[in-house]
Order: sequence, then C-alpha cells, then structure tokens
Amino acid sequence: MTQKWNYLPITSEQLEASQLLAKELGISPILGRLLVERGITTVSQARKFFRPQLPELHDPFLMKDMDKAVDRLNIAMGRKERILIYGDYDVDGTTAVALVYRFLQQFYSNIDYYIPDRYNEGYGVTRRGVDYAAETGATLVIVLDCGIKAIDEIAYAKEKGIDFIICDHHVQDAELPDAVATLNPKRLDNTYPYEHLSGCGVGFKFMQAFALSNGIEFHHLIPLLDLCVVSIASDIVPIMGENRILAYHGLKQLNSNPSVGLKAIIDVCGLTDRELTMGDIIFKIGPRINASGRIQNGKEAVDLLTEKDFAVAHAKASQINQYNETRKDLDKSMTEEANTIVEALEDLSDRRSIVIYNEDWHKGVIGIVASRLTEVYYRPAVVLTRTDTLATGSARSVQGFDVYKAIEYCRDLLENFGGHTYAVGLSMKVENVPAFIARFEDYVSQHILPEQCNAVIDVNAEIDFRDISPKFCNDLKKFNPFGPENEKPVFCTHKVYDYGTSKVVGREQEHIKLELVDNKSNNVMNGIAFGQSSQVRFIKTKQSFDICYTIEENTHKRGEVQLQIVDIKPDKSQA
Repeated sequence: MTQKWNYLPITSEQLEASQLLAKELGISPILGRLLVERGITTVSQARKFFRPQLPELHDPFLMKDMDKAVDRLNIAMGRKERILIYGDYDVDGTTAVALVYRFLQQFYSNIDYYIPDRYNEGYGVTRRGVDYAAETGATLVIVLDCGIKAIDEIAYAKEKGIDFIICDHHVQDAELPDAVATLNPKRLDNTYPYEHLSGCGVGFKFMQAFALSNGIEFHHLIPLLDLCVVSIASDIVPIMGENRILAYHGLKQLNSNPSVGLKAIIDVCGLTDRELTMGDIIFKIGPRINASGRIQNGKEAVDLLTEKDFAVAHAKASQINQYNETRKDLDKSMTEEANTIVEALEDLSDRRSIVIYNEDWHKGVIGIVASRLTEVYYRPAVVLTRTDTLATGSARSVQGFDVYKAIEYCRDLLENFGGHTYAVGLSMKVENVPAFIARFEDYVSQHILPEQCNAVIDVNAEIDFRDISPKFCNDLKKFNPFGPENEKPVFCTHKVYDYGTSKVVGREQEHIKLELVDNKSNNVMNGIAFGQSSQVRFIKTKQSFDICYTIEENTHKRGEVQLQIVDIKPDKSQA
C-alpha cells in the first residue's frame, strides 16, 4: 500500500522556541524541535524530561478513595483476614497481581491470588471468582486491571460478606460498583493529576500509599518497577507524565536487577547481556506473558512472575515460551483466514469498518487478528468468535479514532463490553451480530475522518546524513523511553544512493540490508528495511531515492548506528 508522508508542521513561534531551547541545552535544533512538539519549552522542563526523578511521582493520596482503600487494607491485615489479589489474564493484569502480591507478601502471609480463566469464565470479576474467594475464606478482594463495571458481581460478593477494593484504569459507566474503594484515574469525579496510568500503575500507586501509611521507605517499592514498565509498554499507554517516570526507572530496574521471573523470560527470549528497550518488551517479553492467558491460564504467568527460585522460574518461562509458539501458529493461520474473508466482502471498498465472525476461531488470539486487520486495511476492526451461546470478540482501532465510543453506540445489542480508546472487548447474542455489523458501520462511517483510513507516516524532520553525528545520537537517546505521546521520531533524507553493497537478506529474502550515502556528506549509513525486498531492483538502478526512517542502535554491533527504514520512494526530481 502506498504510504503518504505527512511532514509535521511547525509554527514560527515553535521554531523560535526550539532554537532557543537547543542553544541553552547545547543540543541540535532538530532535537530542540522534538522537545517543543512534546510541549516542552523551558530548560527546567527539558531536564525533567531527560532525567525523570522518582520523587516527582504524585502523592498517591490525591487519587479518589485512596484513603479508604488503605484504611480497609490496614484493617484486614490487623484482623488477619484472608486477602485475595484478583486480576485480568493479560500482561497488565498479571503484572499488577504479581506486583501487589509480591509487595504485601513481605509483610503479610494470609494472602492468595486468582486469575479468571479466559475460556471458562471470561473477562473481569466473575461469580466463579467470587465463589473461590468465599470458599477459601477471603473477606477482602483487591481487584486489578478490571472491576470498574462489575456491579452485579460485587453486589453478589457483598451478600457473601466479601469487600472489594477496585484498582482499574478502564472507562467507567455512569454507575460505579458498590466497593469499599474504587481507585481509577479515569473516574468521572477523578481528582488525580494523571489519568493515563496502566492497571499495574494503579496497583503501584496503591502500594505506594500503603507504604506511606505504614512508614515503609520508598526504596522497598523500587524492585517492583520492572513489572510497571512491562505493563506500560505492553498496554500501549502514553509515556509522558507519571508513566514516563515509572517507565524510565522501570527500564533501569529491568536492565540492572530484574525479578527472578522476568530474568527467566529475558533469558528464554535470548535477550540476556544486552540493553533492553520498550521494543523488547512489546515484541518479546509481553507476548510471552500474554501467551499464558491466551493459550492456557493467566495464573501461570503470575506463578512465574512471583517465583523466587531461578531454576523453577526458567522451567516455567520455557513452558510459557511454548505457549507463545502455539499462539504464533494460531495467529498466522487465523490472520490468513480473516484476510480471505475480508477480501471476499463485496462492499469492502465502500465500508469504513470491518466486522467478521467465525465461531471456530480461537478466543485467545482474536485481539491480535483484529490488530492485524487494522494494520492492513486502515479501518477499525472487530473480530468475533463463539463462546457457548455468545459471540465474543475484540475491537481495535486506527490512529485517532475512538473505537470505545463506536462500541458504546451499539450497547443495547451487547451483553458486555469494556476497554480503551483503541482496544475494546465485547460480547453479544449470536443473533445480534448482523445488527451490530450495520450499527457499528453506521457510527464509524459518520465519525471517522478520511485521513484516518489511509496509511500515513508522520515525519518529524528532514535531515541530512551529516546531521547524524555521535553527539546527535547520544542526545536522541535521552528521549527514551519511547511510546505513545513520545513516539520514536521519524526522519526523512532526500536524494540518497545505494553505496553499491545493499543486498536482500532474511530467511525468505524479505528484507534489505542497506549501505547508503547522500550527496551532502561522506557518511556511509547502514540501514535495514524490513519486508521491503520488492524495492531492491529500483535501489540497484543507481538512481537517487528518498527514505524515511528511525535511528536505532545496532544490537549486533554495540555503539554503531543503524537506520530502520520505514518507507522508500523514488526521488521525484529525477522524474
């Protein structure tokens, strides 16, 4: 698909501010511009951005109900009540459960954890989970990364004498469950200064508040930050504000002294002895933790993340790695089937959304397949399968379109739904699927913008190879960790040439390993263009072409820079 290059505009005021900032900080004006684009206009703001400090974390008691949550937890521990830590089966939920369980276990032993089964119970707080709490004598349940819509289930728990503390970050309905405390920075009556915490991040704030109330020094919380960064990266939440502080120090912890379970996953991924990045979490660590809940049971992921013996943890990580291999096979076959169905749709060119249903698909992989469809067709996508009498599924969105609102528009057709702007889980009666397809398409077609339905690459700046100096690359590294609201910058260079040594590589000869020069410097730049081997014939014609790319550190040659080519276009001036 042809990708449009969108050169991000800059106002004269922004340009002036970026040049002044660059001069004061002693960095390239190009990097000064990146700071201004992120709303950073003063030296003090820039220093805080480049060196996030843990003391800058917000007071956790600013969050609505935090005092109630801490009081109830302290009472439970004082009375020696049994406490159950309950969470969702994805990365965010399992890391959150592991974090709270590991921290409290240092001070309290009458504690247990529970992860609902994706297939037998489904998402969130379930009656079976409440029954488990009652059977094991738990009188307090701390629920993480879900619970904000569990009105009936928490009422059922209350009948059994069980209290709930909710720690969630999903969008609430008008009514909140009858819990002792509801910690959620997205509450309609929110008082907390930062609303984009992950579910694990909310759990961390709860433990921070608990530590403060009991005179436990903050350094006892630092070993938990590796779990925070895994959740932040995997759940695709913004990496500015408080999340940036948690992610920055979480990456430091993950690289310097990861917990036993994460160390085992890092080893199984083949990432030992290299500096881990947010990309490593998103593409290697996170999918393996997720695979447990997708293929077997998310409880196994928590078992691994709370394990203290490395040999045992390594065996568990190896098992989870096998689940990930199964997940990849399912992902590949289901994505191929989904593409075949979509391509056969008669009105595909007229539709602004994609909704497909196959009752035989594996429930654990449909979210991934929905993501693949949005990447290929640039439309919000819903993929549904059958679970007992219901069609259950996942929705994913394109940049800038709120799929949660689109699903909410169809709520009278649904049994349940919940999620974020870009990802929603939902269920409905099978007979409602045709009506849902029509209603969802109606909403999307009325609200989606034309530019959201096209492949667009946002280009931050046009630069020459001579700009890519060692100092420039070192200063650019200070922008880490990258993620939403602090995306890895994309640069463009015009009129580049093959140095003569570029070649096709990869198991299926699908990538190009490039050596490039431009006409403004003598620098030979190494690059890799994944999945773009079809361009190699043109590259070898010795004509100039334009590239847009991100600047990466070569993982095979430490200290060496490599351009990761996003797109290649012929130089129009030669036409």
